[in-house]
Amino acid sequence: MADYEDFVRAHLPRLLRYATMLTGEREQAADLVQDVLVKAYRRWSRVSDAEHPDRYVLRMVTNDYLSWRRSRSARLIAVGDPPDEARLDDFASDHAAREDMWQRLARLPRRQRAVVVLRYYEQLADADIADLLGCAQATVRAHARKALTTLRHGLDIDRMAQAKES
Repeated sequence: MADYEDFVRAHLPRLLRYATMLTGEREQAADLVQDVLVKAYRRWSRVSDAEHPDRYVLRMVTNDYLSWRRSRSARLIAVGDPPDEARLDDFASDHAAREDMWQRLARLPRRQRAVVVLRYYEQLADADIADLLGCAQATVRAHARKALTTLRHGLDIDRMAQAKES
């Protein structure tokens, strides 16, 4: 099992970052990765025989995320007060923009969110994403288009509201 331990040491940081992008919370990401690594340990002979064991485990994380049943309390999204006017060079405004995007991503359906994270965070091609999700490339593109439309729509609404306030 030294192979398994070496694999975990080498890939745990990436798996945790990826799961954090999917779930939006470090604690849930850690739980998700832990569950997947337990499953991978049980099937290590099959996982290690795969052409790309790291992709195999990444797919396991994705599949578990898509099917994970969380309690209602774990799905609550904390919403803070909107920030006061901030300067462009203000750290708080950068943080507020990042937090806003986290909340927008959290509202996307799971498959759309997985596609966005795989495409823009993991920088995978549509073919690789389709392989990981077990769907057609056209489905990946459709999920990405819908997700980006939803994310942009929210930004447009915010810009209109800011323009009205000015």
